[in-house]
Amino acid sequence: MPSLKPSYPLYLANRAMTPNQDLVVTDKFTGKPATRVALADPAIIDEAIAAAVRATGPMAAMAAYERQAVLSHCVTRFQERADELAHALCIEAGKPIRDSRGEVTRLIDTFRIAAEESVRMTGEVQPLDISARAKGYQGMWKRVPIGPCSFISPFNFPLNLAAHKIAPAIAVGCPFVMKPASRTPLGAIIIGEILAETDLPEGAFSILPASRDGADLFTTDDRLKLLSFTGSPEVGWALKAKSGKKKVVLELGGNAAVIVDRDSDLEDAAERIIFGAFYQSGQSCIGVQRILIHEDIYAPLRDLLVTKARALVAGDPREETTFIGPMIDESEASRLEGWVNEALAAGATLLCGGDRKGAMLQATLMEGVPRGQKVRDEEAFGPVAILSSFSDFEAALDEVNDSRFGLQAGIFTRDIHKAMAAWDRLEVGGVLIGDVPSYRVDNMPYGGVKDSGLGREGVKFAMEDMTEIRNLVIRHRPI
Repeated sequence: MPSLKPSYPLYLANRAMTPNQDLVVTDKFTGKPATRVALADPAIIDEAIAAAVRATGPMAAMAAYERQAVLSHCVTRFQERADELAHALCIEAGKPIRDSRGEVTRLIDTFRIAAEESVRMTGEVQPLDISARAKGYQGMWKRVPIGPCSFISPFNFPLNLAAHKIAPAIAVGCPFVMKPASRTPLGAIIIGEILAETDLPEGAFSILPASRDGADLFTTDDRLKLLSFTGSPEVGWALKAKSGKKKVVLELGGNAAVIVDRDSDLEDAAERIIFGAFYQSGQSCIGVQRILIHEDIYAPLRDLLVTKARALVAGDPREETTFIGPMIDESEASRLEGWVNEALAAGATLLCGGDRKGAMLQATLMEGVPRGQKVRDEEAFGPVAILSSFSDFEAALDEVNDSRFGLQAGIFTRDIHKAMAAWDRLEVGGVLIGDVPSYRVDNMPYGGVKDSGLGREGVKFAMEDMTEIRNLVIRHRPI
């Protein structure tokens, strides 16, 4: 298995720099230091933003094939360094090695899609002669880069969620500064190392691990024209409030629900729900948190879910058989354990799990959780899911909507009319039929409503956010 380097730089205006080694990155399973990373201070962040401003013209002037070549180079290099990337992710995030390899695959997919889309920035010819006064006028529009962008990425998908910001920016020709999560910066830094091999204009990118206290410029600096943040709702909305005039895209949290109707294949539904609830220790904003089961099948599906949850292998994420690794740190595991205990004190029933050792929390299923409990109403962001029954499908849709979040929802049903009703009525960014809400393909539009955010990711849709429409009107005169 590849080993981590003793230290990693930051990237300022395309160049590796090591002004310090102040950021300690821990092995999330052992809790021991794994490597050290350079930490950016406000002066370095300011310099990076200034470099991005200088790179705005040169980036916009790059031909489509040149942007495509940069992205294609990244695809090749990610493939060549796939084992290194997966190992770094396994260590810094505590993500089981099989899942880490899967995220590397998604990183490659995302850059490959961006390479394809980089030569498809089309516009439109628009007739303007809608009335007599506009006779002789012709319109057309195109998309142009919005300018320097600020990206803040989270700890749970350090490779792919960084990719969903970086790759579209390169595809449209926007320079950017990125703050990766301080607990998991290595993936973004390795991406920076590969970008530094390309012919991007100087200042096109900076990747700057930084403390939250010292990173205000990523949000407040008016030289930046777009802020794209992925993380918690509390932080995201606070950043939007102080972001000034720039466009803001927010990919925030959720407490995603899945409905299992009476006609479902129980084995298939159980297999997918267990994956959706406990994949990477439940630390996914679209992880299954609320499981609504028709009363006719509630008991057998509940028992099947409990059996499968108890069979999951928890332990060292380096081991091929491990399904559940540690949460990102012990404080997060302790928080969620507290939520479980609060629900039990309020009358909920523990079906399995509930025990914690350090950052390891067992796969936990509960039923009878009352309204008002955090584990039901807030984002658990860990290996805990709650079960409830329903008798009326319409009421189950209302139950899914009874949340301040609205990211994705899953529906297991064979009834096309119920599937269409769910698509029409559910207040979410995406509805998945025959699967859990935890599924995502990297070219689809992805994002939420309500407290789950603003805007959409998915390469093509992020590219639209990173561009402005520029109109052209031509008045035809008689020859």
